[in-house]
Amino acid sequence: VLFSCKGEKKEKIVVKEEVKVEKTGIVNNLDLAASVMTWKGTKPTGSHDGTVSFKSGGMVVENGVLKDGEFVIDMSTIKNLDMAGSEGAGKIEKHLKASDFFDVTLYPNSKFVITSVLEVEGNLAVTGNLTIKDVTKSITIPATIATVEGITTFKSETFTIDRTDFGVVYASKKLDAALKDKFINDLMEMSFSVITKA
Repeated sequence: VLFSCKGEKKEKIVVKEEVKVEKTGIVNNLDLAASVMTWKGTKPTGSHDGTVSFKSGGMVVENGVLKDGEFVIDMSTIKNLDMAGSEGAGKIEKHLKASDFFDVTLYPNSKFVITSVLEVEGNLAVTGNLTIKDVTKSITIPATIATVEGITTFKSETFTIDRTDFGVVYASKKLDAALKDKFINDLMEMSFSVITKA
């Protein structure tokens, strides 16, 4: 998914094989209206950014410590923000949802399932299984968590993944050198903020 927020370029996140975990069911306690994922994709002539909404999800937090979490992303809600309101934004959204990219008809949801959490110098290193299309890989991302008046906010820093690791190969120069300067960068930025209900 071309996910990100504005900010300096981050190192590519290393993807590993999916971590097998047993989930006993996490309560759906996210404030879906307040939670959001952001994305950014680039090409030689510029970049595009936007958001995707969550469909469901929840966190288990005990005494301010993140213990578990599962977040389902509704790929049909992909929005382009840098050209918002224009015909161009509609074209970008349609293309990202098409079979060239995320094939939303066949794969309507993406998912991030937390498998472990480590605290490193006051911040979190959160490992989880990221599923995009029909590919699931384990990634570790930097994040923070804070609870104020019973509402918990879990935010990732901006991180970068290689879309081709997840089978999103449209206009990849790595796979088609004949594209010359007509390619779309394989590396894409992502970030998210998930907030629990009051």
